Amino acid sequence: MRKVITYGTYDLLHVGHINLLRRARELGDYLVVVLSTDEFNAIKNKKAYHPYEDRKKILESIKYVDEVLPEYNWEQKIDDVRNNDIDVFVMGDDWKGKFDFLKDYCEVVYLPRTEGISTTKIKNDLNLKKE
Repeated sequence: MRKVITYGTYDLLHVGHINLLRRARELGDYLVVVLSTDEFNAIKNKKAYHPYEDRKKILESIKYVDEVLPEYNWEQKIDDVRNNDIDVFVMGDDWKGKFDFLKDYCEVVYLPRTEGISTTKIKNDLNLKKE
């Protein structure tokens, strides 16, 4: 079995997320999504609209996702890859090169993002409507 792993906050789920998850799953037989906890988001100065447990339930309901694990810190990626027998690490191409250190442990793939959509854009658009 070929196992794939990806990471993210997955707040305000949109078609870009679904496209990334679908394409990540197509690279293997089993997809693990490591989801940023609320505590880790605070460290990153990010605030998710939905709490961790709700985001986890949403991800678990997506047919491309086989397992959801918590992300507590930046440093856990090597352990996650090793402990979960991961073959492929996947991230959006806006992170290109940032995770190449994982090539010692698995294949690293950067997928193109869906044009015109992002959680940041959605939040910005919603803020504009309030003004």
